Amino acid sequence: MTASSRLSERILVILPTYNEAENVTGLTRLVLQQDERIDVLVVDDGSPDGTGERVEELRADEPRVHLIRRPGKLGLGTAYLAGFRFGLDEGYSLVFTMDCDFSHNPRYLSQMIEKLRDCDLVVGSRYVKGGGIENWPWYRLLLSRFANFYARTLLRLELRDCTAGFRGYRREVLEGVDPFDVRSSGYSFLEEMAWKVSRAGFSIAEVPIVFEQRQAGSSKIESREIYLAAWKVLITALRR
Repeated sequence: MTASSRLSERILVILPTYNEAENVTGLTRLVLQQDERIDVLVVDDGSPDGTGERVEELRADEPRVHLIRRPGKLGLGTAYLAGFRFGLDEGYSLVFTMDCDFSHNPRYLSQMIEKLRDCDLVVGSRYVKGGGIENWPWYRLLLSRFANFYARTLLRLELRDCTAGFRGYRREVLEGVDPFDVRSSGYSFLEEMAWKVSRAGFSIAEVPIVFEQRQAGSSKIESREIYLAAWKVLITALRR
């Protein structure tokens, strides 16, 4: 890829949100600072705390910020799909997903963008050399490691961090694997997408990141979603 073609690439970062009014403004600005080619799309699930209104204020002065407002909490997977559809329809070359709580530090975006010159999907990984997690209790760390072992084993993936939401896709991947056919809607969406990408023969690489504790607000993960994700992974494995 030539220097001129790299400069012409349009990059979309998707931020799914629900009650992230305390984080969305600061994080969006930091993401935009990483590369002048980046646009941010916030997919907000009707946050009652005014997240959508904060984004509207940003959009008034920043044309690189976009917003999809949905009527309620429709799930992480469907938020990603809404972002993918926007990215494909608007002609973006690279499409990223990340959390809106500062657990995924925007400083890794430059390295991940560069890595996509050599692969089709890049994952910001906690479980490769140089990666890690800050300030998690032991039981949450144990659960995360088991979830990754479980998904990696059942789905036969070489990916070390199957549950990571900090990812970058080349446009060709989203066009080639049909993410809109993914059957999972919650956190298992990430594992099924990794499985589909690997199964389709696309290359996957991991970039080490340090996952940080959210700066404000509360986690949206419920125990029910964890059990449902485990079930969905099993169903996906059986589809092989």
